[in-house]
Amino acid sequence: PKGLELALKTAYEASFFGVKENVPDFSPEATVPIPSKPLHKAPQAPVADLIEKLLIAEKELLAAHPAIKGVPYNGLSQRDIDRFYLNSDGAVRTESHSLASVYLYSKTEEDGKKPRSAGAYRINQSLDNLDINGCIKETADKTISHLNYEKIKTGKYRVVFSPEAFLSLLGAFSNLFNAQSILDNQSLSTPDDLGKEIASPLLSVYDDALHPANVGAETFDGEGTPTRQISLIENGVLTGFLHSAGTAKRLNAQPTGNASIGAKVSVSPNFYHIFSAATPEQELSLETAENVIFIDDLQALHAGVKSLQGSFSLPFDGWLINKGVRTSIESATVAGDFLELLKSIIYVEKEPELTPGGVCPKIWVNELSITGE
Repeated sequence: PKGLELALKTAYEASFFGVKENVPDFSPEATVPIPSKPLHKAPQAPVADLIEKLLIAEKELLAAHPAIKGVPYNGLSQRDIDRFYLNSDGAVRTESHSLASVYLYSKTEEDGKKPRSAGAYRINQSLDNLDINGCIKETADKTISHLNYEKIKTGKYRVVFSPEAFLSLLGAFSNLFNAQSILDNQSLSTPDDLGKEIASPLLSVYDDALHPANVGAETFDGEGTPTRQISLIENGVLTGFLHSAGTAKRLNAQPTGNASIGAKVSVSPNFYHIFSAATPEQELSLETAENVIFIDDLQALHAGVKSLQGSFSLPFDGWLINKGVRTSIESATVAGDFLELLKSIIYVEKEPELTPGGVCPKIWVNELSITGE
């Protein structure tokens, strides 16, 4: 038939433009047995119930303080996720789970003052167990705490990153661990950097898709490779990279379960676990620290990060803290070099917090440049 003939001719001609080197192949671990994972699908609530719950949350936010005049960016969602992988070598993998999430954001308006805003996020496997009230309280408390703001002097400050802020910065420089970026010469690392000390001995970083706190845990990646715990930084030493089957073969390593398949195979982290196994020289606390900047949220990462140079200059929301007293910062920018920042970490708090990108405690950095505006 003419249609089939045309399709075959088109495919043949397209093959001349295909990959000639490092042609992707099946993962050698695509048929490795994975312990069966029980299905965790939660009952789906009617859309009308979601709308009602979100409207109630918005009303409670608006009633939390007279200055809160708007709740412009809010969402409440639930999803059922079904995944499968199969190939002609006989690999067959399936899994299913449910996720529910809420994001709330409020904004203030006061005469003679700049608008202030803040947001919070919660995620769970089911809508019934989703902490919407906790999300409302966190959003309101953060927003209200920014009402009485002050300018800050430009200078060097000891900085504490919130878990979400530190993970967003780590994500912006994730080429550090990405084997595909390394092979493409688009990384801050090289294969020879394994075993080198790149951070403070207080810092350990894992990619751990199966961490108990990861409610959206997936047991295999886009190539069918089982996911697992991968040590990336151990007590400050670079110990591993994230691999697809292709990058692992080229670097004489093992696939790590971090591949995604779209127009091409890409590599990305699953779920970060940040902690410290080392004993710090001293315990630090925001209740006793003086003249410390607490960065809660980093902004404009798409524009303020030079991922191949390692530098960043980012506006942020946060507070100047003196012995537990928080004063909101009107507007300011934090700048530095990411690799130098990693080596300047002086304290990793013990209590981890769950964020959309992983589990992380507060991270203290000795000195960073803060520009007041």
